[in-house]
Amino acid sequence: MNNFTTPETSTNSTTQSFGLIESLQICVHSINLFFSLPANSYIIWLIITGTKSRVTSEFFILNLSVCELGICLHSLVFLLSRWISSLEIINVFLLGLTTTGRPLFQCLMCVERYLAVVHPVTFLKYKPLRYRVICCTAIWFISLGSCLVCMYNLALNKIRVHGWFLTMQLTLVISIQLFCLVAVLRALKQSGPGERRREREEENHMKRRAFHLILITTVTMIILYFPFAVTGIFIILTADNSPTVW
Repeated sequence: MNNFTTPETSTNSTTQSFGLIESLQICVHSINLFFSLPANSYIIWLIITGTKSRVTSEFFILNLSVCELGICLHSLVFLLSRWISSLEIINVFLLGLTTTGRPLFQCLMCVERYLAVVHPVTFLKYKPLRYRVICCTAIWFISLGSCLVCMYNLALNKIRVHGWFLTMQLTLVISIQLFCLVAVLRALKQSGPGERRREREEENHMKRRAFHLILITTVTMIILYFPFAVTGIFIILTADNSPTVW
């Protein structure tokens, strides 16, 4: 007797795999909603009620926290869409905040620290609030475009195109952050000749803070988006005959 896998068995296996992925997503979105919502609300309150200089220096963090609130809304809509199918279109629209908004704001924070350490003159030139507003406005428009692309791709069931779209942008963002991480690490190991000990210690302290911020942001991003990458690859490989799970 020949051993073979029937189409029914293959379909059941794929359905079970997607059921496991969806259960994992429900768990992740629930944790994000209950922990991220109060934390980011508190961060926004601290920044807004602080001094004007604090708002300026932490403007990127403020926008990242606002984006995180949008991601919390996405988590809520995702959970509700399991029972209310009409919310599915809103769910895929808000997906752009998770896949584009958060990574870009985190990347912007890393680039800022990189400029402050490696190119301090350039950093001081673009330190005023108006340049930060321009950068954040550009990212919000890019995030809106990503939301529309996500809605278009998933509404028309272009799963492979959507998978490549996510893979390319995440690869680009992580590559930029790794570059900033290596550049700051190299600057941390170098000390200028003839520097005073106290000045050198203060500068090294600033470099270490920048390095730790970039390192934590990069590692956090890799941990957060590794499940998305695995899910995306799995869906790309089975996109021809499988349901969509996002």
